[in-house]
Amino acid sequence: MNHMDYEKLICPLCGGGFALEERSLRCPAGHSFDLAKEGYVNLLVGSKPGDATGDSKQAARFRRDFLNKGYYAPLRDALTARYARRRGALLDLCCGEGWYTSALAALPGLRVYGFDLAREMVRLAAKRPGDMTLFVANLARIPVAEGAFDWATLLFAPFREQTLLRVLKPGGGLTLVVPGRRHLFGLKQAVYARPYENDEALPETAALELLEVQKVRGTVLLESQADIQAVFRMTPYYYRSSPADRAKLEGLDSLETEIEFLLAEYRR
Repeated sequence: MNHMDYEKLICPLCGGGFALEERSLRCPAGHSFDLAKEGYVNLLVGSKPGDATGDSKQAARFRRDFLNKGYYAPLRDALTARYARRRGALLDLCCGEGWYTSALAALPGLRVYGFDLAREMVRLAAKRPGDMTLFVANLARIPVAEGAFDWATLLFAPFREQTLLRVLKPGGGLTLVVPGRRHLFGLKQAVYARPYENDEALPETAALELLEVQKVRGTVLLESQADIQAVFRMTPYYYRSSPADRAKLEGLDSLETEIEFLLAEYRR
């Protein structure tokens, strides 16, 4: 079970700090949130339960199984190389099933926090090795103290400038990852009559200073129909494709495709 470092978490109902009482986090106002047996805490509040928000259980397991095979290892390695000598507290926003989060948590000197909207994603992340503080929450209202983090990572997730300004310390750093121009182009060629390149657009921000952009490229051979379907369902292309286009992948046992990522480094 992961070690829960609750110091930077706040109550999503009143904003108070937490004390650990047996297997619950309790704020001074008496609001209490139980720790799951896997070692995470659900801080999502609202009318929907955690399993009804974010990605489905099936999508979470597809993503876990695909990433476990190492197809995106070049991105993981570039990310961990960037943070290998850094120190302090890091928040992985929209951490998914924790493949990258766990790799960051293995680095010395980092105290890693991660959250996702989908409870199944966080539950799977909590099963990965490494001391990480993991919680279920909404990106729009992250229950962490203001200015609590030295670093933040945002991989393939919505960019919310004000949210990042709230969680990062002055001078804190953000690593943003977006798909490169030729990312999964081989997959697109198999699906679309006219495949298109990504625009590589970085978000516009006046409050964060862009320091550098690193491009990570590779070629992967997807070795099974399950892997092809898994990566397809991890992308927006799946939901934008017609049933006829989706069916084009169903007869393939393997598929070679480029992978390409942009790692953009910002400073608050």
